[in-house]
Amino acid sequence: MREGLEHEFAFQVPESKIVAALYPEAPEFQRMPRVFATGFLVGLLEWTCVQAVMPYLDWPREQTVGTHIDVSHQAATPPGLTVTCRARLVEVDGRRLRFEVSAHDGVDVISAGTHERAVIDAARFGARVAAKGSPRSGPVRGPGQ
Repeated sequence: MREGLEHEFAFQVPESKIVAALYPEAPEFQRMPRVFATGFLVGLLEWTCVQAVMPYLDWPREQTVGTHIDVSHQAATPPGLTVTCRARLVEVDGRRLRFEVSAHDGVDVISAGTHERAVIDAARFGARVAAKGSPRSGPVRGPGQ
């Protein structure tokens, strides 16, 4: 995997990705505008980054997890429009990957910023997560450790 790697992914926004669908149990969300939810936008940007690096990993043994996101959500997108996300890998530091990300809905730039992911060993990561649900026998370490 190398810096400069780029990937683009397009996704048509369905009704199931509007604000009201983000937390259906939140009555406040049910009264909000019928637009693409920021939470789903973040997930779409993450998905784009995952797709970008999958060919360079020993998938599914190696995977990536999100560790930091710093993006705007600067324009509303109604269901039916297609959001195109772009990811560019700008830094590789050991297992840490930093991307520049952006999204456009065919009318407006709706998002721009950065996203970081960490390459993990899925089995070791899963074991650490499972240990969080049981009595602790020691400290739980961060991604990939």
